Amino acid sequence: MALDTRELFARLIQCEAGGEGTDGMRGVATVVMNRAEINYGEFSRVNNGGDIRAVITQPYQFTCMQEFTGGRYNPQNVYNMNPEDIHYEIADWAMAGGRLQGVDDSLFFFNPYSSICPTYFPTEVGVIHNRVGDHCFYTPTSAYANT
Repeated sequence: MALDTRELFARLIQCEAGGEGTDGMRGVATVVMNRAEINYGEFSRVNNGGDIRAVITQPYQFTCMQEFTGGRYNPQNVYNMNPEDIHYEIADWAMAGGRLQGVDDSLFFFNPYSSICPTYFPTEVGVIHNRVGDHCFYTPTSAYANT
């Protein structure tokens, strides 16, 4: 299924944070745009100067981009999403420069399925910055620059 960047972004927002309310979805969108705009480290090499689609489709970055995880079909993937107006509105907001205050320069997020956010992102290239809903957001550590 060929999806334009806007629709792919809206589907990713819905899939990754659809149950997190507006702030949760804006937080995820902010991380995607931070990755698209950073000028150093791994994401700088991936983003090709601001390519949102390249950021979204980078292998193994977003569970929702994987049709299979752990050898099993992942029904929670972008191809099974049906974005609503709110998902497109948030994608448009982010692409127009909107960023969620409190997520700031975060490059990573995940849901730890716990009330506590670990201090470091699992690969230790991010340190906890803030929590929005069920997602923990992480800003890059100095180790990120060497990725």
